[in-house]
Amino acid sequence: MDSKKLALLCRELADNRKAEDIVVLDVRKISSVTDYFVIASGTSEPHLRAIMDEISDTLREEHDITPTGKDGTINTSWVVLDYFDVMVHVMRVEARERYDLEGLWNDAPRVKPPAVKAAKPTEAAKPTEAVEPKVTKAKVAKAKVKTPKVKIPKVTKAKANKKSAPKS
Repeated sequence: MDSKKLALLCRELADNRKAEDIVVLDVRKISSVTDYFVIASGTSEPHLRAIMDEISDTLREEHDITPTGKDGTINTSWVVLDYFDVMVHVMRVEARERYDLEGLWNDAPRVKPPAVKAAKPTEAAKPTEAVEPKVTKAKVAKAKVKTPKVKIPKVTKAKANKKSAPKS
């Protein structure tokens, strides 16, 4: 896997664990140490651990990639995974502000993640819902509507007068 793909994969894995303010810096032209920095923030020790585990476990299990080195601990609020061409820095917000890696490496261009294309729904994925047929005037004219016949008694003047006349 080339270094840019690895850096973007590390970014994606950090994002899976809700890492904050994830930045990928391309330092190939200004550093002989590595090609890319991935910098991400976590809000607590368990959060840092979750981010680090997601990156290291997934790369090991799915891509057979292990870091050549690891520095720092969760307790120190800054952990670095060294994948030779990619260095992943996971830091608490306070440590990130204090050391300001983005400011130190401000000459490095930022690598944007690839845009995610919206997948077109397949026939199987489309919701199955009842669609009412379109009714047109022609269809209404062809339809024979049968209305029930109701017998309404006819009221004649003589019957009406009998009912309205007072009985004596």
